[in-house]
Amino acid sequence: NLYTDKEEVVLWMNTVGPYHNRQETYKYFSLPFCVGTKKTISHYHETLGEALQGVELEFSGLDIKFKDEVMQTTYCEIELDKAKRDAFVYAIKNHYWYQMYIDDLPIWGIVGEADENGEDHYLWTYKKLEIGFNGNRIVDVNLTSEGKVKLVPNTRIAMSYSVKWKKSDVKFEDRFDKYLDPSFFQHRIHWFSIFNSFMMVIFLVGLVSMILMRTLRKDYARYSKEEEMDDMDRDLGDEYGWKQVHGDVFRPSSHPMIFSSLIGSGCQIFSVSFIVIIVAMIEDLYTERGSMLSTAIFVYAATSPVNGYFGGSLYAKQGGRRWIKQMFIGAFLIPAMVCGTAFFINFIAMYYHASRAIPFGTMVAVCCICLFVILPLNLVGTILGRNLSGQPNFPCRVNAVPRPIPEKKWFMEPAVIVCLGGILPFGSIFIEMYFIFTSFWAYKIYYVYGFMMLVLVILCIVTVCVTIVCTYFLLNAEDYRWQWTSFLSAASTAVYVYMYSFYYYFFKTKMYGLFQTSFYFGYMAVFSSSLGIMCGAVGYVGTSAFVRKIYTNVKID
Repeated sequence: NLYTDKEEVVLWMNTVGPYHNRQETYKYFSLPFCVGTKKTISHYHETLGEALQGVELEFSGLDIKFKDEVMQTTYCEIELDKAKRDAFVYAIKNHYWYQMYIDDLPIWGIVGEADENGEDHYLWTYKKLEIGFNGNRIVDVNLTSEGKVKLVPNTRIAMSYSVKWKKSDVKFEDRFDKYLDPSFFQHRIHWFSIFNSFMMVIFLVGLVSMILMRTLRKDYARYSKEEEMDDMDRDLGDEYGWKQVHGDVFRPSSHPMIFSSLIGSGCQIFSVSFIVIIVAMIEDLYTERGSMLSTAIFVYAATSPVNGYFGGSLYAKQGGRRWIKQMFIGAFLIPAMVCGTAFFINFIAMYYHASRAIPFGTMVAVCCICLFVILPLNLVGTILGRNLSGQPNFPCRVNAVPRPIPEKKWFMEPAVIVCLGGILPFGSIFIEMYFIFTSFWAYKIYYVYGFMMLVLVILCIVTVCVTIVCTYFLLNAEDYRWQWTSFLSAASTAVYVYMYSFYYYFFKTKMYGLFQTSFYFGYMAVFSSSLGIMCGAVGYVGTSAFVRKIYTNVKID
């Protein structure tokens, strides 16, 4: 904002909550703090992202004017009866912090502290604000808590504040830099992990191309030699390998409706991730409260045709007839998963009176976006997909009768391939997961979106390479059930991410209690499932191109 001298500057009280879990927050005035003397302010608006993230700004009542110094002034008194004292003692024991905003800059302060033996508890009563300005803009805010007062029942505690203004050289664009933690995010380990994953990609791509070049060349040579034999020799020669299943490899997958809906949703999640990361790289989204979430919701709604197009065309190719049902499943698969989890956690948040409880109006807004934006756009995508690329133009005919799948070694079974498929993709992203988890569950602002972009690209390349190798082994064992296998072997990355989140919860956070635990594991499940669906779709799309390619080049009688 641009301020004129002596214009009102609003100090917003946001939330208070335990330091060890930044996701468990309550309204600031849920603790018996008292409000300042000033009653009205000129304006306030809330965005959708803020409402969903539990930002509940309330006016502090402190009278602050631009460049107007305030000496230490008492703004209200707390009459401390036993209930109020107990509330403060509980907050101090649990290391409660509170958060405030001045001109969208966050400020944190601690409620109080206990003495060494934990008998006496003290409240900080004096907020000393130092505000830096550059021209007519606020560029820096610091809070010092002073005035330790022992909590004794039936006393009055005076709360006071002072405001000091100082000139600052910080540019308005750079005022968020002090909240970022370069030593954490641009650590050598971070660079090293990216480099490591990159080497793995080069190794895997090399491996895949080598296997395929050598093996396929050998296979093609063998198959074309067999073409030249006469019938007598060919009956004696034993045929085996991936060519045998050419009549079944393009058979529709089992449960085509669910399968195509998952692929459509995965393609949409991929495009959302890609676009949001690019927007975040260009527009420092971390400087605005809730803007990351608002952007993600907007982009998700806008990319719905992608979901319809890929899901609808795949369903049509597999000969699906009930396309309207498929479109509904595809459109609501992800929103239902996210909203269902949020709804469940919301009940717990309401029970605890936490500020995380999503207001009813916001829920209605999200439902309206699903019905009136996501569904129609999905329909458009589905119709385009069915008409433009819904014809089953496979390089080989599909036999009328499916051939029996021969016995094979245990490690060639689809279940084993699925379990092993996720290990390498998880290995390529797990260090980045640590940084993302820490910025979500601890007080760090994630801003290194260039790294995130690299990791997304690396993850996709590794996933495609791994699923192609898995599928090649499967087809060589004359098992043509490659569609679900390629999807699930890529999606199994999510299982490893979720297992890692358990490790992170027990060893890296200090969370406890029903609310924090359900919040953590609920949202981690949503995150892991979305990641899994995205990887599965990427793996399937890559493998599908590979399968078409190898069967196009085979001469088949």
